[in-house]
Amino acid sequence: MAKVHIRKNDSVVVISGKDKGKIGEVLAVYPKNSTVLIKDVSIVVKHQKPNKQNMQGGLINREAPINTSKVMLYCTKCKTATRVSKKVLDDGTKVRVCKKCGETF
Repeated sequence: MAKVHIRKNDSVVVISGKDKGKIGEVLAVYPKNSTVLIKDVSIVVKHQKPNKQNMQGGLINREAPINTSKVMLYCTKCKTATRVSKKVLDDGTKVRVCKKCGETF
């Protein structure tokens, strides 16, 4: 299982593909596939059969997972995509830090 640099509820920016430049919040992370699900990014149309939850069925727009190599963490302080470094605080906890401005995530 690959280690993923993105976590749930992180703010990320897409750096390549059809949704390049879009910023969104991570809804789910799938480390086995190295993919993430981002809100309002990579929207696909799913053909849904009628079932008990959706009696009518039809076409449903939903997010599709995209590869973690296509996203970078978005720093809200410096308003750019950034790499992450790790820092140990005085009390021994590890935190993720923006490499450009030093803001903690």
